[in-house]
Amino acid sequence: MARTWTGADATALRRGLGLTIEAFARRVGVAARTVDHWAAHPQVVSRSGQQAALDRLLAAAPEKVREQVVAPAGRPMRVVARAGMVLLVRRRDEGPIGWQFPAGVIKPGEDGGDVAVQETHAETGVHCAVAEHLGCRVHPVTAVVCDYYVCSYLAGRPVNRDPAENTSVAWAPIGKLTEFVGPTIYPPILTALEECRA
Repeated sequence: MARTWTGADATALRRGLGLTIEAFARRVGVAARTVDHWAAHPQVVSRSGQQAALDRLLAAAPEKVREQVVAPAGRPMRVVARAGMVLLVRRRDEGPIGWQFPAGVIKPGEDGGDVAVQETHAETGVHCAVAEHLGCRVHPVTAVVCDYYVCSYLAGRPVNRDPAENTSVAWAPIGKLTEFVGPTIYPPILTALEECRA
């Protein structure tokens, strides 16, 4: 494993393997409440014995699951708000989610906030500044570990500067966000956006 196991990593492994909380707990040799705790607290670091058990389970996992859990050090989701609107991109490979917040991979040693600012500009042409780190979770649809940052708009007009990944970029009304992104929005995002609207 390229990094210390966190609750988010363990939850990503469980979901990647398609195991229930109870089945995953048995495989790792922990109580089901420990697996629940990992899901509820994605930044918690598991104990050394648990680390070794998770390493063994990952080593025996299919290659696709190993890549999903090990490759990204995190995927920063940038929530850029401006005057009651939020910046969204439409993914070319829509999969289960079409419109979403701009995102990108945090490589080992990189600062998530710096990546959020740089990638937002590279992807959409919009300049922003990180206002707050909201936390991280394993995305309930994609099972990818996501770090969430609320960013303040500084300048720039949205342009699709990454046509290989996205088909379009747009400002969406905060009040209609679930119509674009769906019902699985990280709850702290909704709270932060309501504060922006107020």
